[in-house]
Amino acid sequence: MSGTMNNQQPKTEVLPESSPETKSRIWEIDAIRGFLILCVIASHTLFYVSGVMGRFTLPDIVQFVMQHGGMLFVVLSGLSATLGSRSFRRGILVFAFGMVLTVGSIAAVALRMMNNTMIIRFGVLHLLGFAMMIYPLLKELPDRVLLPLGLLIVVVGLWFQLKPVLVSAKFLFPLGLRYAGFTSGDYFPILPHLGWFSLGIVLGRLLYREKSTRLPRVNTANPVLRFFCWCGRNSLYIFILHLPLVGGIMMLL
Repeated sequence: MSGTMNNQQPKTEVLPESSPETKSRIWEIDAIRGFLILCVIASHTLFYVSGVMGRFTLPDIVQFVMQHGGMLFVVLSGLSATLGSRSFRRGILVFAFGMVLTVGSIAAVALRMMNNTMIIRFGVLHLLGFAMMIYPLLKELPDRVLLPLGLLIVVVGLWFQLKPVLVSAKFLFPLGLRYAGFTSGDYFPILPHLGWFSLGIVLGRLLYREKSTRLPRVNTANPVLRFFCWCGRNSLYIFILHLPLVGGIMMLL
């Protein structure tokens, strides 16, 4: 998130925020988040283009972002949680936006604008909203507990991905336990991603104990940095708007 480089202990938020509270922020967190959200948009656009053009090999960097960009975003959100406030309330807002995308994807399927495999059942906004809502509990855990707990959640979740566990109870898919035929256009199960969020919390405590920028000598007036910071502050809205915009343009093409 963008901000001034002073000694006033700037704040940052877990997800995109453009409220008046953002007077003083840690600029490099905004900039990194902005860079990641632009990478997500680029990867989604190229993914749609590959579908329109048929045989089209995505560049290696795009494939890397599609595979690991989400994890980096979740880690960054956990880090930012240590610097923000009112995490529970913001978590409700982010989760609500996730449900808007779920309803919108269901409506798009009903209108035959896309197939039902693209319904967003538990995407990144659902996951981040959930994680932000339980952050008040996680922040009470010391690093010596939270670090191994986060690693355990990651390992168990990755195991579920490598060796899918099929269950009959359909309501368990948010945990990473899928039922036969389960699909989701965007899928960020609690296992392993709550682990990445927890590791981000530990990282935030380590790097930003003083709640101030680690790069005070950088010129944040640079227009490129300012653009990345702006994208980072508004990443929630950029993420939500780019889905129908990019998808709609590709459908027209």
